[in-house]
Amino acid sequence: MTDAPTPDTLRLPTQDGGLEHYRHRTEPVARDAQGPPPASRVVYSAAHVVADPLADAGPDDPAVVDWDTTLAFRRHLWSHGLGVAEAMDTAQRGMGLDWSGAAELIRRSAAEAKAEGGLIACGVGTDQLTPVAGTTLKDVRAAYEEQLEVVESAGAQPILMASRALAAVASGPQEYAEVYDHLLRQSQEPVILHWLGPMFDPALDGYWGDADLDTATETFLSVISDHSDKVDGIKISLLDAGREVALRRRLPDGVRCYTGDDFNYPELIAGDAHGFSHALLGIFDPLAPLAAEAVRKLDTGDTEGFRAVLDPTVPLSRHLFKAPTRYYKTGVVFLAWLAGHQDHFTMVGGLQSARSLPHLAHAYRLADELGLFPDPQLAAARMRQLLTVHGVTA
Repeated sequence: MTDAPTPDTLRLPTQDGGLEHYRHRTEPVARDAQGPPPASRVVYSAAHVVADPLADAGPDDPAVVDWDTTLAFRRHLWSHGLGVAEAMDTAQRGMGLDWSGAAELIRRSAAEAKAEGGLIACGVGTDQLTPVAGTTLKDVRAAYEEQLEVVESAGAQPILMASRALAAVASGPQEYAEVYDHLLRQSQEPVILHWLGPMFDPALDGYWGDADLDTATETFLSVISDHSDKVDGIKISLLDAGREVALRRRLPDGVRCYTGDDFNYPELIAGDAHGFSHALLGIFDPLAPLAAEAVRKLDTGDTEGFRAVLDPTVPLSRHLFKAPTRYYKTGVVFLAWLAGHQDHFTMVGGLQSARSLPHLAHAYRLADELGLFPDPQLAAARMRQLLTVHGVTA
């Protein structure tokens, strides 16, 4: 939009390095998406953490978390009927949040979920272990076991996350199978297995013992088949809709597929004549009200209405998750700030600097066009503050 400046316009950077006037919304879009969990799909939002902006912490220091605001955001997600996928990569695991901070996050969020009656599942990984010469599979198993015990003791469902340490140590598919066999045999309750692709974390390239995804898929399916009673579901984050559909059609009865595809989620959740995916998505952190509204339409059999709500959100998601995909967290926290869920745009590890001003400005524009902000004037005022800091008179 290139209208002349008015009090309701901002001068936003463009992708080609210029500036243009954008007329933002002045009134919120009326929505009432709060309510019980959807009935037709299990829906988790991976949730971000809120940094303490007053902490004197450098990029290499342990994260200092604003616990009150972090937990308030989880209550926001539960109020819309979404489950919380806690201590996942959206919470900056391995990108600012270390295991000590993640363990505290798991304990606090699980206690809050119990008090609120909210659904929660928590990430189990090995990020307390830094692989060095001499690191063994036994070390990897022990790291997983330590985290599994924390999650189970907190009363949350475990999500067995892909492990950088395992990727570094394992010599092939058989050693992946051995580690997962060991963990699944001892888990108290069924877990969610998470296959996170290298676009989210380059250290996970060749996971399941082979860079060829077809071969890796066979190893993954073999582990699931051998322990189907201990696998509630799988979360697939490969950004390949066709591969996810093919994989979910081969799952044993009773094992769910949770899409982690932030590019193609509407079609995967809607499903086809052969089935559908549930959801465990980082993009549902900023999209919680719209996600809840959309999935409740599926509860009534209104697939067309579901797509009408959710399809328009895909350009925003694809923008936030563009390469390098692992920095999508910056856009997620940015939108939480604009939406009024936190009072600042500061991230653990200083990750607020990981995306450019034009990238953030385009995210703002797409979110505003969706009517995503509860208070568009607040969002515009905060966007104006960011522009000013960058030397743009808005």
